[in-house]
Amino acid sequence: MPEPISPRDRLIVALDMASTDEAERLIARIGDAASFYKIGYRLGYAGGLALAERLVRDGHKVFLDLKLHDIGNTVEEGVQSLAGIGATFLTVHAYPQTMRAAAAGRDKAGTGLKILGVTVLTSYDDADAREAGYASSVADLVAARAAAAGAIGIDGIVCSAAEAPQVRAILGPDRLIVTPGIRPAGAEIGDQKRVVTPAEAMRAGVDHVVVGRPITGAADPRDVARRIVDEMAAAL
Repeated sequence: MPEPISPRDRLIVALDMASTDEAERLIARIGDAASFYKIGYRLGYAGGLALAERLVRDGHKVFLDLKLHDIGNTVEEGVQSLAGIGATFLTVHAYPQTMRAAAAGRDKAGTGLKILGVTVLTSYDDADAREAGYASSVADLVAARAAAAGAIGIDGIVCSAAEAPQVRAILGPDRLIVTPGIRPAGAEIGDQKRVVTPAEAMRAGVDHVVVGRPITGAADPRDVARRIVDEMAAAL
């Protein structure tokens, strides 16, 4: 069985902002209410990888949400390069060839970096999947990609908490489920379409939740982060 995860480490704060200065100011305001931060495209391409190294040195955990997807050799070598940052998680798109290459890069790097496969973005619904050319529903796509991830041996899956029970049944207890699209009760859903609350995510068997705007846009981000952690702790 995997190691128990503390409620505070279950919260991943999304640093979806334009500059590292802005991100560092937010991190200082959150203080000890959170310990795990996500860096995606916007910040990653604006000095975010160097910020990730600083965060790791300061004892924080980092989730590099870069969604790698390319020919196998490029993905494998990219994972090996990124592993040197010391991040905890790195995302790739959950296509079998990409996941196999990422797993090979992870194993060669040997740093403990965990690879997460992104099944279907939480901004997609069935209509979006049809528009993209998929005949399957979102739920069926998620299930197929989760099964492939389990067979290939990557460390976990990124999916909506709405699909988490189905994914958990496919993956079993030993792999991670990370869910974006988390909104505390009463928060605006923004551009997300498949959203749940932190408590609902815990009850669905999720390991980590990713929360962005409800924290980063709050007048008191530390207080919001603490309330989310408390909500998850009560639901566990």
